[in-house]
Amino acid sequence: MPTKLRLPGRPEDLTFSALLARNAAEHGDLPALSWRSGPDTAAEWTTLTWSEVRRKVAVLASGYAALGVGRGEHVLLMMGNRPEHWLSDLALVHLGAVPVTVYETSAPEQIAHIARHSRARIAVVEGARELVRWEPLLADASVPLERLVVAEAAEAGAHTAYGSLYASGARTHRADAFEKAWQESRPEDPLTVVYTSGTTGDPKGVRLSHRNLVLQAVRIDRGVDLPEHAQHICYLPFAHIAERVLGIYLPLLRASHVMLCADPAAVAGVVRELRPVQFFGVPRVWEKLAASVRAVLAQLPEEQRTAIEAANDLVRTRAAHAERGEEVPAELEAAYAGAKERALDPLLTLAGLDRLVWTASATAPMPIDVVRFWAGWGITIMDAWGLTETSGVCTLNSAASGYRLGSVGRPIEGLELRIAEDGEVFTRGETVFDGYLRPDGTVESAADADGWFPTGDVGRIDEDGFLWITDRKKELIITSTGKNVSPALVENTVKEHPLIGQALVHGDGRSYLVALLVLDAELAPVWARSRGIEADSAAALAAHPAVREEIARAVDAANARLNRTEQIKRYRLLTEEWGPETGELTPSLKLRRRIVRDKYGDQLDALYEQPYDTP
Repeated sequence: MPTKLRLPGRPEDLTFSALLARNAAEHGDLPALSWRSGPDTAAEWTTLTWSEVRRKVAVLASGYAALGVGRGEHVLLMMGNRPEHWLSDLALVHLGAVPVTVYETSAPEQIAHIARHSRARIAVVEGARELVRWEPLLADASVPLERLVVAEAAEAGAHTAYGSLYASGARTHRADAFEKAWQESRPEDPLTVVYTSGTTGDPKGVRLSHRNLVLQAVRIDRGVDLPEHAQHICYLPFAHIAERVLGIYLPLLRASHVMLCADPAAVAGVVRELRPVQFFGVPRVWEKLAASVRAVLAQLPEEQRTAIEAANDLVRTRAAHAERGEEVPAELEAAYAGAKERALDPLLTLAGLDRLVWTASATAPMPIDVVRFWAGWGITIMDAWGLTETSGVCTLNSAASGYRLGSVGRPIEGLELRIAEDGEVFTRGETVFDGYLRPDGTVESAADADGWFPTGDVGRIDEDGFLWITDRKKELIITSTGKNVSPALVENTVKEHPLIGQALVHGDGRSYLVALLVLDAELAPVWARSRGIEADSAAALAAHPAVREEIARAVDAANARLNRTEQIKRYRLLTEEWGPETGELTPSLKLRRRIVRDKYGDQLDALYEQPYDTP
């Protein structure tokens, strides 16, 4: 249900500092923030209540003020999902400063660009691994950076330790100065700058205000049916607008409970432990989770697998009624309840997914086969769509107001959409940013004279008002015959086969399409073992004749569902999974097409070396 908590004013007049003051005063005993110290997943959780959070934020604000941090100043943060990061973010906001989180996977040149562009004097980093990339900037005359604060005291060296900053704040804290500082903030003041993760070119600084994000939080809350004060597992980077909204701003609005997961790879274990009622994952996360479940199913006896598949079909049939807004027939409802209890609930409970009432995805097109897979388990992934520039969500599927699986939903309250002649989606409203940060601190508007912002996404709006995103405008492939092809459509179609985990389609200016395919790292070995195939490496697996034959059948099956222009005529099967560390994915797990094309350019060119005779 939308939060029933009292707001200390109209949403458009609020700041997040005012929401924290309300939480401490009216919900002070409720848990606000929990984390584990160190990598031990068996360690106990440490928890702060909302009143304790505000006291720590006040002390930290005094510590940063003692370093000279002032109103409007940018401060860079590069830490994982740990309390020092979350609390520092709020402390800086209370000073009127502007926290700017930098992805931990950023390359040195990206860090230098952000440090130079933001004009930040201070950066707060985690430890030695980050210092290697940040210390050279202190000696770079083109970068204004003057000081590094280090969260890990043992690794701080000559730099300021976070603990000493906090101790300084405890000595100098004055309650009247703290209250005066945050009360001087205005809704139109900048709350954060989020640098886009950069699928092409240098990251751009998106400046977002308190008003942008308070309204965003309120409007998302109205479209989400959740218990009051629900837990949120916070594992995506705070440099990602989705986690800033879900892990900082919505919890401040709802006085809910943030559970910090420092290692994203450990999130499945945290889900099993906490059994959350809500969970958000980018499409790649849902794909990986689905692959893990499929791998488990492949190990079950045939009789049990058959029962589960029958239950999946029954659950999907019931879900189709709900999707159309129809009443579920009583017989179907009874059959669904029995099948779910007998065949599905035991496995969902083992995975920690049995209590979910809201699941969502955004940031990239969600493969429809993944959506349908989870629908068969009674988990309806409410796909949303938006950009950093729109404060996160523009459109939202909702059980309360209606949804269409495969679409990205209807516009949130107060937001308008229109489709241009070339299919590009434009939007305007109070949650759309004012513009991109310039190096001199001013802002450059990206909207036209009527306030419409071009999103760069291509889509259509159906007769019921649901938006369907087909591709990024700049990523559309235009063949040598002048036909437009959506690479995401082709890639998601071929990835429906469980052996294929990742794909890139190529063919701009060419007469036909080729593809790079990557085996699914979790499911491919399980598939091989179930067929008696021995392979001691990904390369050996990719080279095995049975695997290559199955991949050929997968491509043929995908091509049968695509028109002639969209079909993959040749492909290359790769052995190494793509990721942020190797550069092919952004930190938010989006495909960096240019990087992949550059890295595998010779292999892509080789696929065109022999003429292809169109049948």
